[in-house]
Amino acid sequence: MGLLFRWLLRLAAALILLLVMGLGLVYFLAAQSLPDYNKEITLPGLLAPVEIVRDNANVPHIFGSYGASDEDVYFGLGYAHAQDRLWQMTTMRRTSMGRLSEIFGSRTLQVDTLIRRLDIYRLAQQSVAAQTPETMTALRAYSAGVNARLQEINEDALGRGAPEMFLFNVPMAPWQPADSIAVMKLMGLKLSGHMQEEILRARTSLALPDPERLKDILPDAPGNGVAALPEYAALFPDLPRHASASTDISRTLPFMPIAPRGLAGASNAWAAAPSRSAAGGTLLANDPHLELTAPGVWYLARLELGTGGVIGATIPGIPAVISGRSDLLGWGVTSSYMDDQDLFIEQLNPDNAEEYKTADGYKRFTSRPSIINIKDETPVTLTLRWTDNGPVLPRSLFDLAAITPPGHVVSLGWTGLSAKDTSISAALELMRANSVAQAIEISEGYIAPSQNLTLADKTTVALKTVGAIPQRDARHQSQGRMPSQGWRSENQWQGRAPYAANPEFVSPIGGILGNTNNKLLDRPFPNHVSYTWGDTQRINRWKKLMQDRQVHTRDSFIEAQLDTVSYTARSLLPLIGADLWFTGEAAPEGTRERQRQIALTLLSEWNGEMNEHLPEPLIYAAWVRALQKRLITDDLGPLAAEFTQVDPLFLERVFRDVEGASVWCDIRQSAPTETCSELARLALDDALIWIEETYGNALEALRWGDAHQATQNHEVLGDVPLLRVFVNIRQSTSGGDNTLQRGRTSGEGKHPFRNVHAAGYRGVYDFADPDSSVFIIATGQSGHFLSRYYDDMSQLWRRGEYIPMSLDEDLARAAAVGVTRLIPATATE
Repeated sequence: MGLLFRWLLRLAAALILLLVMGLGLVYFLAAQSLPDYNKEITLPGLLAPVEIVRDNANVPHIFGSYGASDEDVYFGLGYAHAQDRLWQMTTMRRTSMGRLSEIFGSRTLQVDTLIRRLDIYRLAQQSVAAQTPETMTALRAYSAGVNARLQEINEDALGRGAPEMFLFNVPMAPWQPADSIAVMKLMGLKLSGHMQEEILRARTSLALPDPERLKDILPDAPGNGVAALPEYAALFPDLPRHASASTDISRTLPFMPIAPRGLAGASNAWAAAPSRSAAGGTLLANDPHLELTAPGVWYLARLELGTGGVIGATIPGIPAVISGRSDLLGWGVTSSYMDDQDLFIEQLNPDNAEEYKTADGYKRFTSRPSIINIKDETPVTLTLRWTDNGPVLPRSLFDLAAITPPGHVVSLGWTGLSAKDTSISAALELMRANSVAQAIEISEGYIAPSQNLTLADKTTVALKTVGAIPQRDARHQSQGRMPSQGWRSENQWQGRAPYAANPEFVSPIGGILGNTNNKLLDRPFPNHVSYTWGDTQRINRWKKLMQDRQVHTRDSFIEAQLDTVSYTARSLLPLIGADLWFTGEAAPEGTRERQRQIALTLLSEWNGEMNEHLPEPLIYAAWVRALQKRLITDDLGPLAAEFTQVDPLFLERVFRDVEGASVWCDIRQSAPTETCSELARLALDDALIWIEETYGNALEALRWGDAHQATQNHEVLGDVPLLRVFVNIRQSTSGGDNTLQRGRTSGEGKHPFRNVHAAGYRGVYDFADPDSSVFIIATGQSGHFLSRYYDDMSQLWRRGEYIPMSLDEDLARAAAVGVTRLIPATATE
């Protein structure tokens, strides 16, 4: 017996030793790709030496030596991007090419199929010829920097450049200019959400028995009314009039570049003229909102160009500061929500499926084959088809089958589907602009994504919507709000509207301007810009914060950026709880009535602050979510599941009975006529039951932050057991769907209040003292999960802290964590 025990002990010790050795080997191989930031290296492709000085937050400050050109600085940025975010760049490029399945297998086949049909990469290749000579010089130099890092990795066996490369054995082809254009197009696709809006509007129109109620559940932003639209069934009478359950699988697909409805893009930006600044200089704040991932989208960098230093947020793969400043100019971006997408229902020729109907008769699709190689499986051959309106989309995604009559297909019109896309040239030229006027002029080259560009130079502030606006016919059947008949000429685009038609606000009288994705103007169709806007709520809180002060400072702009008071909660609670506050006798402890009274007491004393440490935000959020669900489920049936986000305008219309909207409170399937107060009480009970099942029944002990965790997941490794602990970043956060410090909730699954979409970058620029400007990103600079810079900024970001945004070279060098000196290969020959 003792002998057996000894051998079992030896075997266990041997297994533990093997496990430790295996883990050690894995760590060794993964750690090989950690960059060395303190070195000197000779590389081909440089004209003069370049220094990459990394400050104590690992932000690279890229300086050319005497005789260096901008070309060398772009080379340095390409090298730095590849050092820290090579895996991210690899997957973004493969996504834009429709070549993910070569490494991930069939689970990404649907994404590849969609991207191939959109032809993103081929259009990027064609757009190379449209760029300015200066842009091509920058793109080639940037590509050379990326490729120099690839060569270094291969020659020095640096762990293939990233740990993920070992797991998936990804061959990395040399970077080229078209790749950067393709990445920018891919970002444009992520930020464009009108296609999803059109599909949902069409499906909801088919589901509602009363077409008048469509304006309740999908309300327009406040402003002048919209002319009546036809029912979707009137456009396509062969479609069944009922609500259909979703068959869309796109939400669960990795690397899907088209975001779910409501998560396409958002942002805040505001600026103050010298007259409204305490220090007498202009101020600008910007925080773009995107899906939270690990690593994040943004990468901080400083470029010392011939026209001066530029610092701010870049996107790996794109050699431009997207939001940032120089000594003379600051710029920030917010999603404009311009209606730059339309869906067209194309009628097939019943005698020849290779033809579609046009105003002049049937016409053959423009088509060509495309082969998708799939890891460990047989390749799939697609036939890509285009109409005059755009590419034909797969029916299997986005619930297109539910809105497509038999014998028809759907095509997509999108401004980003341009073979002469000069957006990247405009982004590069913007970094050299020295005034607001020059920046506005330069930005005519933006095609997609459309953005509101908020600008500030030393004396002037402005906002200009950039990007191509489709020119539509005033007779358009659906005004671009629902899919339309593609064969009718009045539904087709007529080119691009003049750039002068894009909204523009320069030097406002009040000295303050800003945008929270709110409605900018109200013009009649077809000059409307958009009917769907990203915000009707945050703008109200912003206006109050701006008007509360005669003059502003950098700190007051930071305070507004981090504000978590919900105007929505303050306006909705008095409406939905009007007949519930302080009514009835005190209920016995432990009863449902008692829980309801405790909840109502907490909410009645709450100021609307969505603070992570408070219980009230969770009670409020659960209540309005349950309330909307009760209001719409009987009318929409399975389609109600598509309305994952609470719409404050819908609830307000119902409880104020705007144009008879209180009819939503009556449950159609029940005999009695329910009132809105009854439904509010029932919904509160629903919410309290859900809270009790999920977090316990001690309401005063609840924490909003436990439910509102920021979920920054690794797109590939985030679901792998054990490994996900190291690659995913979780943080308790304040804010909510409608606060200035926006933390958009998922609205789905077991954790509907997870924070999935927020400000991955924040920057505040003060031109009275430019070097006091600050910025931060949500994760860290490195995409390598073993690096200390993988998540080192995440806690700063959560706490509302920033790091300096200085163009002072001495400050960067004084706190440097490493200096990489790049030497031209020709200099040593």
